[in-house]
Amino acid sequence: MLETLSNPYLCLVVIIIGFVLLIYGADWLVNGASALAKRFGVSDLVIGLTIVAFGTSMPEFIVSLLAALQDNTEIAITNILGSNAINVFVILGLSAVIYPVASQAQSRRFDIPWSLLAGLLVLFFAIYTRPIHFAWGNWGAFSFQRGFISGCGGAVLLLCFLVFLWHSFQNAHRDEDNTEVNNPDEINENALSYSLPKAVLLILVGLLCLVLGGEAIVRSATAFAKQLGVSDAIIGLTIVALGTSLPELATSCVAAAKHNSDLAIGNVIGSNIFNVFFVLGTSAVIHPLPTYDGLCLDALMVTLSSLMVMLFVYLDCDHKIRRWHGALLLLTYAIYLTYRLLTLA
Repeated sequence: MLETLSNPYLCLVVIIIGFVLLIYGADWLVNGASALAKRFGVSDLVIGLTIVAFGTSMPEFIVSLLAALQDNTEIAITNILGSNAINVFVILGLSAVIYPVASQAQSRRFDIPWSLLAGLLVLFFAIYTRPIHFAWGNWGAFSFQRGFISGCGGAVLLLCFLVFLWHSFQNAHRDEDNTEVNNPDEINENALSYSLPKAVLLILVGLLCLVLGGEAIVRSATAFAKQLGVSDAIIGLTIVALGTSLPELATSCVAAAKHNSDLAIGNVIGSNIFNVFFVLGTSAVIHPLPTYDGLCLDALMVTLSSLMVMLFVYLDCDHKIRRWHGALLLLTYAIYLTYRLLTLA
C-alpha cells in the first residue's frame, strides 16, 4: 500500500483529505448519536458526558487505534502525546492570549488533577520500562524490548478512565442544575430533531468517514516519513498530532474570541484525560507500545503542561489563565518542539 504513495506531495494531499474526513465524520457521528439518544429518552447530561465527549476525541482514537493495529506504534504514541501537548501549550495558550481563560470549580477539584495523573502515569511507564534479557537453556541468551505500555499497563489506564467516568457522572448528577458540560461543541438542537433513519445514516456515514480518514492519515504519514527520511515520531508529534487537534483548536479559539473562554479549559483537559486513559489504554491493550527516542521527554512535557495549568489556576486570585500565562505556554511549546525537531531530524 505504501508503494502507491510514492510522491510526498500526494501523501500530503491524502493526509489533508484524511483530516477533512475525520473532522466531518466526528461531527456527523455526534449529531446522529445525540439525536438517536434523545429519541430514546437519554438526558442532555449523559449525552454530553459520553456521546459528544467521545465524538470530539474520535480523530485521535481512530488514528492511534489503526496505527496500533498496523504495528506503527510510534504514530500511535506520538499522536496522543503530541495532541495533548498541542491541546494545552498551543490551543489553551492561544485561547488565553486572545482572552483570559476562566476555570470552573469542577475542573480545579478533579479534572486538572486527573489530567496531571494521566501524564504522570505515562511518564512512569516510560521511565520504568527497560529491556529484558534472559537465557533459555542451551539455546543461548535472548533479549527483547518490552513495550513501555504493555497490555497490563493499558488495562490500568482503562480502569482509571472508568473511575473518571464514574466520578464525572456522580458529580454531574449531584450538581445537575449548575453543571456545565465540559465540551467544545454545543449539541445542535436541529440535529436532535432528526428522523430515526437520518440519525442512523449520520452515525454510519460518520463512522465510515472516521475509519477512511484515519486509514488515509496513518498510511500517508508513514509513507511521507519514509520518503523524506525522517522518523515516524516527527510526523506523529507534528502533522498527525496537529491535524487530530484541529477541532479543539478551532472551537477554543472561536470561543475565546467571543469571550466565552471558560469552555476552553474543560475542552482541553477533558480531551487530554480521554486521550491518555482511553485512547492510549485501548491502543496498548491491542498492541504493546514500545519505547522510542525522546519518549521520556514527550511524556515529561505532557505532565508539565498539566502542572503549569494547575499552578496558573490555583495561584491566580480569580482562578484564570491570564494572557501572560498563555504566552508562556506558547513559548514553552516552541522551545520544546524546536529541540525535538533538531534531535529527531
